Amino acid sequence: MKFAVICPDGASDWPVASLGNRTPLQAAKVPNLAGLAAMGLVGRTLHVPPGMDNGSDICCLSLMGFDPAKYHTGRAPLEAKSLGVELGPDDIAVRCNTVTVQDGVMVDYSAGHIKTEESRALIEALDKELGTRERRFYPGVQYRHLLVLRRPQGLEAECAPPHNITGGKVAENLPRGRDGGVLAELMAESARVLAAHRVNRARVARGERPATQVWLWGHGRRPSLPGFRETYGVGGALISAVDLSRSIGLYLGLELLKVPGITGFTDTDYAAKGRSCLDALARHDFVFVHIEAPDECGHLGDAARKSEALERIDAEIVGRLAGSDWAKSGGLRILVCPDHPTPCACKVHVTEPVPFLAWGPGVPALGLAFHESDALRSPVEVMPGHALMGKFLRGEWR
Repeated sequence: MKFAVICPDGASDWPVASLGNRTPLQAAKVPNLAGLAAMGLVGRTLHVPPGMDNGSDICCLSLMGFDPAKYHTGRAPLEAKSLGVELGPDDIAVRCNTVTVQDGVMVDYSAGHIKTEESRALIEALDKELGTRERRFYPGVQYRHLLVLRRPQGLEAECAPPHNITGGKVAENLPRGRDGGVLAELMAESARVLAAHRVNRARVARGERPATQVWLWGHGRRPSLPGFRETYGVGGALISAVDLSRSIGLYLGLELLKVPGITGFTDTDYAAKGRSCLDALARHDFVFVHIEAPDECGHLGDAARKSEALERIDAEIVGRLAGSDWAKSGGLRILVCPDHPTPCACKVHVTEPVPFLAWGPGVPALGLAFHESDALRSPVEVMPGHALMGKFLRGEWR
């Protein structure tokens, strides 16, 4: 048996007036998902354990079948491994976004979705100017980067994700707590270094938003995760453009596939992900495909673009799987599930159940559609969220 898990990150949403009071998932033309749903099982789950945040780090860990309450140590350490950064016992990893702050307001959490080659130059400049033996900056993808602090004493700070404070005053959202000032000072220093950088001068000249500083958040120590094969008896591969899910896959012992043209935004090469998924199934029994585009559209508040991203996922990824020889011969089981909702109306993650779709041998048919409303009226609810992976792999739905 082959198993494919598709995560359209942040796909779940609320009804949008401009879409006829439908969600982007309801409005999207997704014939392949509709066909699978008609013959498969639609239900709901929640990937946020009680008392925990609704960040992608927690929700992706849950979707991949591991209890965040047991294994989560912070977002940044989950991303470090994909960047080739091995954290020592005294190291604290901190997520480092390149952002646009103007007149004391968080204008853009991604600095206009700055290109990787541009932000790399900025992070390298920060490391040259501010880096020490106890403090290093590491470039990542687009606006997502890493700071590693050597602090045996730990780091106590409460930090707001920048995508949660778009349009808000920076002064009201600076890191708090015993060591919050350490991070706030570094953020202020980064603004000084980046102010006159050639990359920002060029972006301003082109009418694009400059990366005025970095924003620090999501800190923690290296996690200790069991292997995916050890836990579920099957090994496989992972396809993603973002360091968070890539690192989780590496920690779990999955093969990390390099796919040219994937970006973590709406300009990603969906077809390349679909082709790579089929190639992975030829060599593995399990593949996990993560697509960031719907989440980014949610943070931008762009419902139409979110529907378009879902249509591309349906055509280029789900469609290829549904039309594969494995699917036709009864040798493939498919799970489609967002990690969390990112409603376009509020532009941030919310702690609500998400719909899931399971299809293939051993999966009962309910005849529902794959969207939020039918998921809520489905008799199938899987709680806690991290139990979904085991049910899917074992075919335990009753």
